[in-house]
Amino acid sequence: MSDPQYIIAANKMCEEAGMNSNEMSAPKHFLSESEFEEKRMTYSEILSVVSFFSNKLLNSLKGTPILVVVSDENGYLLSSEGDETIKAMSDQFGIKLGAQFTLEDTGTNVVSLSLQQMHPISIIGKQHYHSPLYGIACYGTAFHNKEENNLLGSISIMMPIEFQNPLYLSMLVQVVDSIERELLLRKQNRKLNILNQIMLKKTRNGIVITDENGITTEFNEFAEKISNNSRESVIGRNICDSSITGEYFKKVLHDGKTFNNEEIKFKDDNGIQVVCLFDAQPIFEEDKMVGAFGQFRDISNRYNTQERYNYLAYHDDLTLLPNRRYIQNEMEAVIDEINSGQNRQLALLFIDLDRFKVINDNFGHSYGDELLHKVSERLTSSLGENDTLARMGGDEFIFLLTDFDNPSYVIQKAEEILNLFNDPFLVNKKELHTTVSIGVAIYPDHPLSMEKFLVYADNAMYQAKAQGKNQFVIHTSDLSDEMIAESVLEIELRNALENDEFVLHYQPQIHNITGDLIGFEALIRWHHPRLGMLEPGRFIRLAEENGLITQIGEWVINEACLQNKKWQDSGMTPVKISVNLSTQQFLTRNLISYVEEVLERTELNPKYLVVEITENMAMEYEYSIYVLKELKKLGIGISIDDFGTGYSSLNYLKNFPIDYIKIDKSFVSELTNDESDAIIVIATITLAHNLHKEVIAEGVETQEQLDFLKKHNCDIIQGYFYSKPLPASEIEKVYLLH
Repeated sequence: MSDPQYIIAANKMCEEAGMNSNEMSAPKHFLSESEFEEKRMTYSEILSVVSFFSNKLLNSLKGTPILVVVSDENGYLLSSEGDETIKAMSDQFGIKLGAQFTLEDTGTNVVSLSLQQMHPISIIGKQHYHSPLYGIACYGTAFHNKEENNLLGSISIMMPIEFQNPLYLSMLVQVVDSIERELLLRKQNRKLNILNQIMLKKTRNGIVITDENGITTEFNEFAEKISNNSRESVIGRNICDSSITGEYFKKVLHDGKTFNNEEIKFKDDNGIQVVCLFDAQPIFEEDKMVGAFGQFRDISNRYNTQERYNYLAYHDDLTLLPNRRYIQNEMEAVIDEINSGQNRQLALLFIDLDRFKVINDNFGHSYGDELLHKVSERLTSSLGENDTLARMGGDEFIFLLTDFDNPSYVIQKAEEILNLFNDPFLVNKKELHTTVSIGVAIYPDHPLSMEKFLVYADNAMYQAKAQGKNQFVIHTSDLSDEMIAESVLEIELRNALENDEFVLHYQPQIHNITGDLIGFEALIRWHHPRLGMLEPGRFIRLAEENGLITQIGEWVINEACLQNKKWQDSGMTPVKISVNLSTQQFLTRNLISYVEEVLERTELNPKYLVVEITENMAMEYEYSIYVLKELKKLGIGISIDDFGTGYSSLNYLKNFPIDYIKIDKSFVSELTNDESDAIIVIATITLAHNLHKEVIAEGVETQEQLDFLKKHNCDIIQGYFYSKPLPASEIEKVYLLH
C-alpha cells in the first residue's frame, strides 16, 4: 500500500530542501521564556481541558510508553506529558517545549502535518523522512473552536513502533472531539452567565430561579417589587411553599411541565390586586433537571384598563345587564360549538315590553328608565343556572338559554316570565302595569347563522304582539317566506359578478381640523335587475356562506384602485380609498400577491390604498401579524374597523402595523346619550393617539356628535352629516368638477 499523499509530498519537500535523511533537523525557532509563559497563560483553559482528557487517554493506555504533545496553531509546543523514557528520547530529537515545528525546519513531522492537513493523520516508521524516527509511530490531529471553526492547535501521541495500532487514531479523534465540546460548553456557559446577569439586572420582569429541590437561588429586583418580598426573605426558601406560585413550581419540578402566560392574581401588602402573566419551565443540564425558572410580568394597569373597557363595551349602563354585543358573542360561541359537533342546546326568548311607549309619553323618560331598571331586576330573578339575560336596547331583552335537558324547559321559562308581569311595578310611588310579548326560537338541527337565529326570535315576538300581546309565540317554520326569498337571492348572487351587477359607492372622509377631503370608503352595492339597488346587508352574509365573498372582495379592490387612479389622472387631488376585507379574503394565501398585482396593473401609488380589517380577523394572531406586515411592505395603509365590537385586545394595537382605528358607529350613535359609549370613544381616541395612530369615527350624523368628536380630537369624520355614500358620477360632480 502506498503512503498517503501528504507524507509523499512532505518527504519530497525534505529531499528537495537538501535535508540529510540520516540526521534529525532540529527546530530553528523557539519562544522566549516570557513568550512561552504568556502563551501558556493565553492557552491556560485550553491546556487544562486538554490535560484532563489526555490524562484520561494515558490512563486508559497504562503500560504503553506513550507521549502526548500539544501545540498551538503555529506549531509551538506548549505541553508534553507521558512516558519519561519517550520524553528523554524526544528531547534528543529536539521535541522541547517552546520549539516550533514546521515542515521547512524539521521536515516530515506529526505536529506540522496535523495542522496542515486539518484531519487526523498517522506517520509510522519509515514514513518519516529522517531515519532516526523510523522506530516511532506518531498519530495526530488538529482541534478547533467549534463555534467559530478557527484552528486552536494540535494534539499528537508518539510511541515505539512496536506499539502501533490504528485504533489509537480513533481514540485520539474521540479525545479531540471531547476537548472541542468541553471548550465550546465552557464558552457558552460564560456567555450564558453574562446574559443571565444582564437579564436579571436589566429585565423589567420578575425572575425566580430554583435548584432541583425547589430551593430559591435567585430572586431579582423586579421580583421584589412585584411581590413586595425582599430577596433575603426568599433566597434559600422552598418555592413550592409559596401560596401564589407553589403549585406551578411543583408541576415544573416533579413533572417537567412548562407554563406560558398563566394569569395569576394576588393582593400586595396594601391589599391592592396585582395581576401578572407567569411563565415557568424546568432547567436541564444535558438530560438532568437541575432546577426551575419562573418569570412574572406585571400587567395590572393593562388588565384593569381592559377590564373597565370590556365592561363598558359589553354591558348596558342603565340596567348593568350584558348588552347586545355581549349576547351576540355568546350566541356565536355556542353556535360555533354546535356546528363543530358538540352536544349543546340553545334557545332564545326575545322579550319586548308592551305599551312601553305609552308609559314614556305619559310619565316621562325618567319613569321609563326606572321601569326598565325594575324590569331587569324582576327578569334577573328568573335566571336559571345556564341562562343569560341581556338588554338589547330600548325596551327589548333577551334570555339566552343553553344546555337545558328538555325543550319543555324553554316553554316553562317563557310562561314563568309572563307570570312575572302579573304584579305592577312601583316607580316613583306610582304603580305601573305592563306585560311582555315573547318570541321563542330553539336552535334547529341544521347550521344556522346567529343573525338568522335572532331574526327567528324577533319575528316570533312581533307575531306575539300581532296576536294581542302578553303571550309567547314559538318560531317553527324552517321554510319561512324570508328563507325562500334568500334561497332565490343566493342563486342570483352567483351570476351577479359575471353580469357586472356590482357597483361601488364612495363615502367621503373629512379631516376634523382642516375640513379637507382626505379619503373615501368604498362600499359595495348590488344593482339587482329585479329588486333594485341592494345594500351589503342584504347579500354579504349570503356571499360568505356560499364562498363567493373572496371573489367579490377582489372585485372591490380592483374596482376601487381603478377608480382612484382614474380620478387622479383626471385632476382630482389624490386621496386614499379604503376597502373592507372579509375574514375569508384575509385568510386566503394569495391576498398579498393579489393586492400587489392590482397596484402594479392599475399603476396606483400604494399609499392611496387602505385595507380595513376587523378585530375578529386577528384571532389567528401569528398569521395576522405576518399578513399585515407583508401588506405594509407594499406601502398601503391598514385600518382596524368596528373597533370595540369584537375581540378587542390592546396587544393587537401594540403589535399590529395599524395606521387607523375606526370607532364603530354603534358607539358614535349613542355617545351624546350614553355615558358609557362616550367614555369608550374618549378612551379609544386617547389610546390611539398615544400609540401614534389616527382615529376615524364612522356613522356621524348630528352636529352634537361632530362637536363631541372635535372636542376630543378625533382625526377623521365619516358619516351622513357630511355625505351618504355616493356613486362615482356624483363624487366627480362634487369633488372633481368643483
